[in-house]
Amino acid sequence: MIVASLKKQLEGAGGTFVLETDVTIEQGGITAIAGPSGSGKTTFLRMLAGLTSPDEGLLEVVGEVWFRKDTGKKTQVNLKPQQRRVGVVFQGYALFPHMTVLGNLLYASRDREMAEKLLNMVGLLQLKHARPSNLSGGQKQRVALARALMQRPRILLLDEPLSALDESMKTLLQDELLKVNKELGVTILIVTHDSSEMYKLCDRVLLFEMGRIAADTSPRKLFVERQTTQKFAFKGEILEIRAVDAVYIAVVAIGNNLVEVVIDSDEKEGLQSGDSVIVGTKAFNPTVRKFASKDFDISRL
Repeated sequence: MIVASLKKQLEGAGGTFVLETDVTIEQGGITAIAGPSGSGKTTFLRMLAGLTSPDEGLLEVVGEVWFRKDTGKKTQVNLKPQQRRVGVVFQGYALFPHMTVLGNLLYASRDREMAEKLLNMVGLLQLKHARPSNLSGGQKQRVALARALMQRPRILLLDEPLSALDESMKTLLQDELLKVNKELGVTILIVTHDSSEMYKLCDRVLLFEMGRIAADTSPRKLFVERQTTQKFAFKGEILEIRAVDAVYIAVVAIGNNLVEVVIDSDEKEGLQSGDSVIVGTKAFNPTVRKFASKDFDISRL
């Protein structure tokens, strides 16, 4: 079990705010760390890893105190990163270019048997003698993942590790993460903005807003069981509205996809190119309405 009751003052685009967490995470699961940019997600991971020191609080992992500092007192416990048994994978691969794939893993630990087991698990055993310059982006990310697991970490921290990959490679690596979680039983915390990734991988989502955990729930409750009369609802941006016979067609960008939605003249009066909108459906008829601040904004995750 991870107990993280931590505080850290941060500087954001809107000024100073306090990152404050009071959360308990069970061992062996996969937890998504979501929320808008600048809300404290990466800093939270860095505090867990020992790369950033909290201003005060308690961090306890499987009964061992990794950090403790009471208000107004000196730090009592602050284990160094190498003492914490934490694996970390960021967007950058940070592989040693002059070493082979196997050499990169053995740099973390000299356990050759473990290295080959992990390379086999992520499907790279046949490339163990290759150098990073000869690998694709997805292969490099798998090497970085395997290297992070070399010291049998209690926690694996992933900061948007799949965001730069194409959809097919992203799907493959998601499957690899599920395999790692199942076979090694390692607790995984992953920062992601991808709702489908959260749903596929995670059993829990911590939604950060300006340093606070605004929601602590399951992906299903967050994305599927929301209180709405619509069968689906996605936030997008209107790129174009054009007249076609007696109706209008709105071209809406939703993520990397473009959709065309028919709107009537009354709806068109309140909409223009550049508007943020909600595209949904009622009784299988698509609807478009202007996005309001009260709407749950999935795009900010």
